[in-house]
Amino acid sequence: MKRKNRPLDGVVVLDLGQVYQGPYATYLMAKAGATVIKIEPPGGEPVRRREDLSKGSGVPFALFNGYKQCITLDLKSEQGKSVLKRLAAKADVLLENYAPGVMDRLGVGWDVLHAMNPRLVYASGSGYGLTGPDRDKLAMDITVQAASGMMSVTGFEDGPPVKAGPAVVDLMSGVHLYAGVVTALYERHFTGVGRLVEVSMQESVYHTMASNLNFYYDHNEVPPRTGNQHGGRSAAPYNVYAVKDGHIAIIGVNDAHWQGLLKVIRREDLTADPRFADKVNRVKHIDETDAVVAEGLRDFTRDQACALLDANKVPYAPVRNIVEVTNDRHMHERGFLEWFEHPRFGRIAIADSPIRIHGTDRLPPAASARLGEHTEEVMTSVLGINRDEFQDLQAAGAFGPASASQPTTSK
Repeated sequence: MKRKNRPLDGVVVLDLGQVYQGPYATYLMAKAGATVIKIEPPGGEPVRRREDLSKGSGVPFALFNGYKQCITLDLKSEQGKSVLKRLAAKADVLLENYAPGVMDRLGVGWDVLHAMNPRLVYASGSGYGLTGPDRDKLAMDITVQAASGMMSVTGFEDGPPVKAGPAVVDLMSGVHLYAGVVTALYERHFTGVGRLVEVSMQESVYHTMASNLNFYYDHNEVPPRTGNQHGGRSAAPYNVYAVKDGHIAIIGVNDAHWQGLLKVIRREDLTADPRFADKVNRVKHIDETDAVVAEGLRDFTRDQACALLDANKVPYAPVRNIVEVTNDRHMHERGFLEWFEHPRFGRIAIADSPIRIHGTDRLPPAASARLGEHTEEVMTSVLGINRDEFQDLQAAGAFGPASASQPTTSK
């Protein structure tokens, strides 16, 4: 069979990921051409179970689970575990983000599956990793933001710690899972043997605090919350400034940016002011620097200010809301965002993979499948099960009943 023009064509992935972390990693694999078989408990994974609440509650499932074949397995039944082992024997990758130890207790963990299929890359996402004293702590995006230190440096100095608005920990750890799987697949090309790949949510975001570590090592004290100023207090201007009809984020990392900004706000008279003569002095007088910029911008509309900042080559971006971003002309023209009529949710914007490998064929938008939609198809095409055997497995509870309880996930 001719290989399709997609990097991961021919790679078969068993996706036991739930919520955002695991499903995002496997979504990137699916967009790169892998065959992804999403394995859900009989009642559906947690995000799918939100679908009945509202259109909006169901859209995240659609964003992370298009292009996947969806099946159900009851991993608390012997028949369900047997089917998973049979699938794993034929797969290239298995990814899960159950709590550490759950898959081992079920008898379908790394040791068992690796012995059956040495080529299998087994990926595990968890809050704090598979080892260490915090291994068994429950983990969600907000709790890991707190435990990782991210929350301590987010917000304003005179206010409480604040979480980042988006699910940054879930998604960053998902990206690391993807990278770990692809790295292990690359090695397997030479060795013929798969690896156990693990990603800790906590560890995946440590490097995001590089600027705050800058402050810690410079001052030997706990970094403060700095609002929209630089986390290391080592750049100015660096803030979000109000205009008549919104806000604009501006950063000036060198003297040319500062000179351009002075032209925008018509304050070239400050060029020779020693408080703002260079980066070091602007940081020393950070509040005065911010005050000059804030005063200079307050009478502009957002569009007026943006046009002038563009013309004077000052790094900036308007603070846009989610409606503006979803309708962003740039991302739509690049094909990253594409309007799609989802059979369940109606018109939504489907996002492509941010990873672009030029010259490969891109997949068109696709709807996320219904719960268990491909169960019989996968059993037939992957395992060669005939109709009678499928019905026997179904009667024995391999795929559910819908009320069956399932292992608790790590997220």
